[in-house]
Amino acid sequence: MKKVLLSLGVAMAIATGVQAQTGYGIKAGVNLGEYSNMPSGQSVNTSFYVTGYADLPVASNFSIQPGISLQGKGTKYDFKDGSSSAEITRNVMSIEIPVNAVYYIPTGESGKFFVGAGPYIGFNVSGRDKAKAVTGSLNISDDYKLKLSGSNKDLNVIDAGANFMLGYKFSNGFLLNAGYNLGLTNIVAGSDKIVSNRVWQFGVGFQF
Repeated sequence: MKKVLLSLGVAMAIATGVQAQTGYGIKAGVNLGEYSNMPSGQSVNTSFYVTGYADLPVASNFSIQPGISLQGKGTKYDFKDGSSSAEITRNVMSIEIPVNAVYYIPTGESGKFFVGAGPYIGFNVSGRDKAKAVTGSLNISDDYKLKLSGSNKDLNVIDAGANFMLGYKFSNGFLLNAGYNLGLTNIVAGSDKIVSNRVWQFGVGFQF
């Protein structure tokens, strides 16, 4: 009986220690998105992201960070020919599930640098194309909701790829971070070539 109680006590102590080490964080910031394999005239589309995650230590200065994220992506295209010009902005909202491996580099009492990478899978939930065109004295505008299902859909629902990130975690938990979102799947339905997301990210956060 004593051995059983001792074993239970050790197990509870270990579980308590692991639980105490687990951290939770939130990050938010700016997305600068565009697409791969697009013609000249493309420019970045500015949007935002919000990510919640758990920080699970698996070794000294090394953690696994699963999370869930709301991501604004898309692109912008500008065209100009003489007196005619057009601007098309595509905004897409996606819910993503990233799993990143993160390595911390301590810098003393002030905090630590971190670098990380890992896969993500995303689910596009909405999208819109906004177009503005000027031809001579004629101004035209349009707002089109992208179709995510059916035989004539505009956008594929699934988006998968890889994340890369780096930043600095201060000793009080405040985060400065930057990253790159590399899409690896075709997101434009019916395209004869792979068109994927390319997104730079800059933001702040806090880890508890």
